[in-house]
Amino acid sequence: MFKGQSSRTRLSLILVLSLSLMAADLLWSPMSYYRGYLTLAVTPLRWLMDAPTRLLTGLDQSLSDRDQLQIDNEKLRSDLLLMARKLQRLDSLTTENAHLRELLNSSERLDQRVLLAELIGVSADPFSNQLVINKGLNDQVYLGQPVLDENGVMGQVVEVGPYTSRVLLITDVQHAIPVQDNRSGFRSLLIGSGKGRDLLLNHVPDTADIQVGDLLISSSLGARFPFGYPVATVTEVIHDPGQAFATVRAEPSARLDTSRHLLLVFTPPQQPVLSAESPVEPKATAPEAGSTETPNTAADASAVSEEDS
Repeated sequence: MFKGQSSRTRLSLILVLSLSLMAADLLWSPMSYYRGYLTLAVTPLRWLMDAPTRLLTGLDQSLSDRDQLQIDNEKLRSDLLLMARKLQRLDSLTTENAHLRELLNSSERLDQRVLLAELIGVSADPFSNQLVINKGLNDQVYLGQPVLDENGVMGQVVEVGPYTSRVLLITDVQHAIPVQDNRSGFRSLLIGSGKGRDLLLNHVPDTADIQVGDLLISSSLGARFPFGYPVATVTEVIHDPGQAFATVRAEPSARLDTSRHLLLVFTPPQQPVLSAESPVEPKATAPEAGSTETPNTAADASAVSEEDS
């Protein structure tokens, strides 16, 4: 680096100047005042020397901040999804509570004892409209028991197991329920068509007083379904001049496809059953052939003879 006479001279001068400055800084007290000016003179050189370090540090910090931002962004997205899931669950719970309250209100409108059941399965047979509920013989469920939801009649129990039961919906082709027009009082038989939510009124006279929008309620004929509960709403009435009966279609009032909680109604027995310990009144026996007096007159005669004696 220091080849030549001039280079060596400059090196010598620099060394002497450096030693002089260090000695003056150590021994001469006013040197502390001038040190500030010397520091200001070398500040640009120090800034240039530190520029690469600052640049690398800034790039590293930027990359670190970007990675942290990505991590935070992913975490926020995950938290957002979790909160959205909880919010959806909250909505479903709110709807479920509303349905349960409606079910409780429905049970208060009924005179019969009811049991709350939950849907646990749907029949896989496309030609059969049946459900499976989580109540069975252990809960005193019986065959033919009416099944309702908060809006109306859903069907009846057709198979009972120890812990589960199978419910036949009113839209099944094998189901029929006696109904009554809530407006006119006309009674008929509502049968399922097996096609979605379509129901048919069987053998409706062409002159029957029935209109679109009429509410069909259970008529309690057959002593299976409670009276006055909504079953369906009339959606179409077709009068054919060449036919004696009109074609009447209806839509179920119950939410057959979406209801999850159901009501099992315990209908009271129609005829009292006498037990073995119940007293039975004796029947009056007819008098024997040839007798000229009735049982009452015979009893009176015996009483008179006892008094005479």
